[in-house]
Amino acid sequence: MKNLIKKQDEINKIKLSCKLAAETLNMIEKFIKPNITTNTLNNICHKFITNIQKAMPAPLNYNGYPKSICTSVNNVICHGIPNNYFLKEGDIVNIDITIKKNEYHGDTSKTFIVLKIKNKIKKSIQNTHACLFNTIKILKPNINIGNIGFFIQNYAQKKKLSIVKEYCGHGIGKNFHENPKILHYGKKNTGIKLKPGMVFTIEPMLNLGECTNKTLNDKWTVITKDKSLSIQIEHTILITKKNYEILTIKQKKICFKQ
Repeated sequence: MKNLIKKQDEINKIKLSCKLAAETLNMIEKFIKPNITTNTLNNICHKFITNIQKAMPAPLNYNGYPKSICTSVNNVICHGIPNNYFLKEGDIVNIDITIKKNEYHGDTSKTFIVLKIKNKIKKSIQNTHACLFNTIKILKPNINIGNIGFFIQNYAQKKKLSIVKEYCGHGIGKNFHENPKILHYGKKNTGIKLKPGMVFTIEPMLNLGECTNKTLNDKWTVITKDKSLSIQIEHTILITKKNYEILTIKQKKICFKQ
């Protein structure tokens, strides 16, 4: 349990990296429009992170991952590799940002809409956001970690969204991925109890169709088998003495040009 709880100096460093990750995610939003490639989005983020923030994009070269961010378009569930695909009106794209600064990490993602989309898809995105934030509201010391997955699963099923079970949230700190694993499904009042100083991500991946998925030959890109759309949102959370703090909450916009 001791290894799961961060000291204050570690928390301060994680907070900084989370702030930078949120700033980057906020910065890139204005560039998400038709006729821009996901690789261009990657390059903009890379330049912003390295030149402006003086930080490192943690995904780059992580276990061989070739880019600085993940861009998961439409039926891509997670780990989409930026490429020469041109976004078009009606697409959805999840941008996943992880920053490493002073040896510590901050992780966040959001699914963006490319101009106009069908109301059903827009509603599903709103429901995915609500699923995460309604779950975050239950967080406090001494509740069981299984409650997180239980509340996500319960909310998602009510909204007729399927849960991708193969991928989960995770502890974060000096390492990109640490314990504990944060499942997005589960049983209430099971698992370890949350304690002040724990820092982890919650990042439900919810599909409009079936939950079944497969990994492409690049060994990274995970897609829905039935080609249905997949939506994700992610925040890094700190458990405090009374409840919680969202460390990757939206930051003030920064003016940035390519």
